[in-house]
Amino acid sequence: MKKFTLTLAASLCMGVAAGAAAKAPPVKIGILTDMSGTYASMGGPGSVAAAKLAIADCLAAECKGMDIQLVSADNQNKADVGAAKAREWFDREGVSAIADLTNSAVALAVQGIAKEKNKVVMFSGPATTGLTNDSCSPVGFHWMFDVYSQSVGGVRAMVNKGGKSWFFITVDYAFGHSLQKGSEDMVKELGGTVVGSVLHPLNVPDFASYLLQAQSSKAQVVALANGGADVVNAIKQAREFGIVAGGQRLASLLIFLSDLRALGLENAQGLTYVDGFYWDFDDGTRAWSDRFAKAFGGLKPTMTQAGVYSSVLHYLKAVAATQSTDGKVVADKMRELPIKDPIMHNASIRPDGRVIHDMYLYEVKTPAESKGEWDLSKLVATIPAAEAFQPLSSSTCPLVKKS
Repeated sequence: MKKFTLTLAASLCMGVAAGAAAKAPPVKIGILTDMSGTYASMGGPGSVAAAKLAIADCLAAECKGMDIQLVSADNQNKADVGAAKAREWFDREGVSAIADLTNSAVALAVQGIAKEKNKVVMFSGPATTGLTNDSCSPVGFHWMFDVYSQSVGGVRAMVNKGGKSWFFITVDYAFGHSLQKGSEDMVKELGGTVVGSVLHPLNVPDFASYLLQAQSSKAQVVALANGGADVVNAIKQAREFGIVAGGQRLASLLIFLSDLRALGLENAQGLTYVDGFYWDFDDGTRAWSDRFAKAFGGLKPTMTQAGVYSSVLHYLKAVAATQSTDGKVVADKMRELPIKDPIMHNASIRPDGRVIHDMYLYEVKTPAESKGEWDLSKLVATIPAAEAFQPLSSSTCPLVKKS
């Protein structure tokens, strides 16, 4: 486990010590992520780098004089490993909040522990909507995307292009199941049909048998309900198997900037996908992404890493405002404060813990269209915050029923 401490040098000065933020208790934040596995490139060490930027920015403003520490650990994409680390952090190491999580099974496990311990937890990497439905928590916040947001724009765009029949290749755990279910529902709502599906293990290198089943299904759309290295391998092999050349459309339901770069434009060109953050969206995203790249080996941030920055910064602002690390006190303030950062647009927090904000439909550029290494996608449409996520009226979160 790595430990990182940031304090503002000026906090030694008596003038700063007299400020309100200086009265806040010490804060320790944990980044629990996939450091070396399937999802390491979209979260991992980059999420730690994003959290460091958030701490530095808050120390320069609302958090002046505060003692803020950052720790990080690898959840190994295993719910038991993530749960054990969360308990250790909460019970013995004084961690007051955990961010990222990357894996839906890990996230659901940690959500329950954080609720029990009255500790804030902020999810930027997992996709399951369970976090804001039956498993919702007064101290839990789902920050960036989920399976509903990914299906609303992505499925609709593919159906509108004539993709009426679908076959799913799905990773076999909570995230994949949830992503397929949400997308299937949207396909049927739009008048399409699901002709079949197949499950694959996490981090499988060979997709041959799954792609052959997709080909033989004759489905117009082959949908990949997976992510990270799995989606990269599946898309590369789908090109080799002639899925697209044979007339079927390939749809990735969750793909990140890091995946597109790994694929290259030759393999990824023409893919449509939904994203909550793209580095080249506007002046604010470009400036922040340049800072991130300077801190992280020249790499541009994914939406997970951008979500970690936004969530950690907002959490720290709430701690500074309340001068407390009590989970419920800080969570209530987080719901009250406006979300203001370069990452999120039109953002707010609902009673179920879902952070709603504008989402975007992108299409991957052709090699001829690209003007540089990171110029990978073009904006097709904006999905307004109110439409991008599951309606609050449909939520099964007990917090919503009581409100």
